[in-house]
Amino acid sequence: MGLFGKLFEKKNCDVCGGEIGLLGNRKLEDGNLCKECAKKLSPWFDDRRHSTLESIKEQLAYREENKSAVANFNVTRTLGDATKVLLDENAGNFIVTSASKWQETNPDVIAFSQVTGCRLDIDEDRDELLREGKDGQRVSYIPPRYRYSYDFFITISVNSPYFSEIRFRLNRSSVEMEAVGVNVPVKPVDYREYERMGNEIVKALTEYRTNARAAAAAAAAPKTAVKCPYCGATSIPDASGCCEYCGGALK
Repeated sequence: MGLFGKLFEKKNCDVCGGEIGLLGNRKLEDGNLCKECAKKLSPWFDDRRHSTLESIKEQLAYREENKSAVANFNVTRTLGDATKVLLDENAGNFIVTSASKWQETNPDVIAFSQVTGCRLDIDEDRDELLREGKDGQRVSYIPPRYRYSYDFFITISVNSPYFSEIRFRLNRSSVEMEAVGVNVPVKPVDYREYERMGNEIVKALTEYRTNARAAAAAAAAPKTAVKCPYCGATSIPDASGCCEYCGGALK
């Protein structure tokens, strides 16, 4: 079969078995994936072409299980603007989504303890403003004038077998301003608000990650029996630090 024939050769999805239409194939390292199955993968996953069929099937199984986590997700705090970080502080989880009906999009539910880092990046773009000179040429103002454009990006590093980074733009549209010279004395109100918003996300996820890991370490630490000052029994503190017999607080 020639190259032309191979291009239009019918293929079937190695996951669902369905026929893959023209230009609908999503090539894997050792197989083929239809676009409908590809849509079910995590939106933060970006290494499909170097993934094996087995790893894709594993991820799709995880994504199916994730639907239950989404159904049980209760928002206790909302951070962000166009794309939001929704927190379930009681369960110790969060999701990142730009959808208003996020329950229908199956966003990845991530534990605070999976966070390995979080940062805010502010991208600045500067263009010089020019005026028309006497000879019709475009020349610089004296002193020079510039148009500045800013975009705010959050990067969350996570410990997941399917993706290692969640990166999204915080602002709905670029924040722009004009200024004389290269030093901008006062940033616009929108700039300061997105900067505050970004720092709030970084602070929250960093603190929750630290607390979650501290709690896990404390739970894994061996318990030592102590004498209860209320009932006198020798008891190992329960999860709340209380006597297993009378319920009194053990210090």
